[in-house]
Amino acid sequence: MKKLTLVLCAAFALTTLPTVMAADKSDTSKPAAKKKTGGKGKLRHVVVFKYKEGSTKAQIDKVEREFRALKDKIPGIVSLEAGFNNSPEGLNKDFTHVFIVTFRNEKAREVYLPHPDHKAFVGVLKPILDDVFVVDFWAK
Repeated sequence: MKKLTLVLCAAFALTTLPTVMAADKSDTSKPAAKKKTGGKGKLRHVVVFKYKEGSTKAQIDKVEREFRALKDKIPGIVSLEAGFNNSPEGLNKDFTHVFIVTFRNEKAREVYLPHPDHKAFVGVLKPILDDVFVVDFWAK
């Protein structure tokens, strides 16, 4: 029964997501990323990478080390977790590495994004990055 429920939920998400995304793109009144959605709880910044074919383990390990090091370089980062996708569902679309950064508050995120150490990290990442997606949310 759990597998059937999971399959039905996944099927629903896959069939409705394109419609939701299309509707969201047509709303040009205000970008979703700019909208305030809470402010209570923990501000989470989820970053998921897909690396270019041919990226070496050494290159990927360096990206992970450099990303983890940001916690000690940029104020306002409460925690930084990293991991490799191990979902048995096969829905990761070749995205493999996940990072979750928890910020003290929105101001800390504002400092993080343009911070020189973050920009230097992006310089290490870009040569092997095929794709990335980022979502931020207030964990409650």
